[in-house]
Amino acid sequence: MNILVLGGGGREHAIVTSLAASPKSNKILCAPGGGGKATGAENVALDIMDGKAVAQFAQSNDVELVVVGPEAPLVAGVADEVRASGILCFGPGRDGAQMEGSKEFSKEFMQRHGIPTAAFDSFDREDRALEYLATQNAPIVIKADGLAAGKGVTVAMTMDEAVQAVKECFEGRFGEAGAKVVIEEFMTGPECSLLVFTDGKKVLPMAPAQDHKRAYEGDLGPNTGGMGVYSPVPIVTSDEHQAMIDIMQRSVKGLADEGINYRGVLYGGFMLTESGPKVVEFNARFGDPETQVVLPRLKSDLVDVMLAVAAGDLEGIELEWDESWAISVVLASAGYPGDYEKGKAITGIEAAEELPGVKVYHAGTSIADDGTTIFTNGGRVLNVTAMGSTFKEAQDLAYKACDLIEFEGKQLRRDIGIKAMNGRASWS
Repeated sequence: MNILVLGGGGREHAIVTSLAASPKSNKILCAPGGGGKATGAENVALDIMDGKAVAQFAQSNDVELVVVGPEAPLVAGVADEVRASGILCFGPGRDGAQMEGSKEFSKEFMQRHGIPTAAFDSFDREDRALEYLATQNAPIVIKADGLAAGKGVTVAMTMDEAVQAVKECFEGRFGEAGAKVVIEEFMTGPECSLLVFTDGKKVLPMAPAQDHKRAYEGDLGPNTGGMGVYSPVPIVTSDEHQAMIDIMQRSVKGLADEGINYRGVLYGGFMLTESGPKVVEFNARFGDPETQVVLPRLKSDLVDVMLAVAAGDLEGIELEWDESWAISVVLASAGYPGDYEKGKAITGIEAAEELPGVKVYHAGTSIADDGTTIFTNGGRVLNVTAMGSTFKEAQDLAYKACDLIEFEGKQLRRDIGIKAMNGRASWS
């Protein structure tokens, strides 16, 4: 079948790669695509925020399945438009996408359904948010309510930091996303991501992963979209894993009880606190960069899984996983997550991919018209993923591959996964 994937980052490259491995896939189209997807998909020019245009394109090109990668088209209701046209779509509709599109909605949903999470309050006026802050203590968490590309969260270690974060939201740093602010209790413990496939009823958990959000080594600096990730997560106990699965099942049931037919991926970002796992946030799509280590470990046919989810019937579908360890390191542009330059020539990708067990996913790249040179075209440029029989083997291989790739201003964290190897005490 012909499949259309919406998006153009490393997550979408990983999705395209897994879909292309299925004997059921014929042509894979990717809109808008990126420099690295020329060999895995046909890039097409299409406004992925325009649901009607996406549906019309799919109909005109005999597309039988549309896969929505990023959160913004989901929040805009693109999946609703595609389904209304009679084409199967992998991704929740606008109502379900509120789980990511509004942190206030998500927190209030958790409150209604008894989902363990941090205590919170939300504000649509700066003066009231600051009045509330004056009654609290640091550390405390400030979040822009809407979509902010993973950068709208401030873990304020001082009250001055917290006040500044609130002011930045209301002053427009995050655009409309900061028109409302959620202020949360600070939780402690390791973080872990658990993504599930769901047809709105049944939940199929994927392999756990652990992202590294901070820009600099030692988990320092500002939050980013993610600087590296690994899977599985050795510090997670069997009880914690089951508790997270239970929470995801209760969340899907809560959505159904509220009349929301949620079909796609539900992403649970968890904090493993002393009193058990608590939800930090929900996302309405595959994580980025979690997808770049989770999907390479999935042995089941992704086309089968996505079709079953899109059709609303996961009965009979089971997931099989590769026992290998996977680690992905992000190569970013100098200055990320702040201002950065584009258009830097990249070398060494082919050499890196010649290493056994290495795959380089293109997160923010473009390609020259002659198809010979790849350039940087984003903050997060490449996801270098390696798989190995042990964590150390995968980690060593990933960094060996990273060192073969060069572009002006390349930055990366060299401590991805170190805490996993050092055990639970690393977070104390």
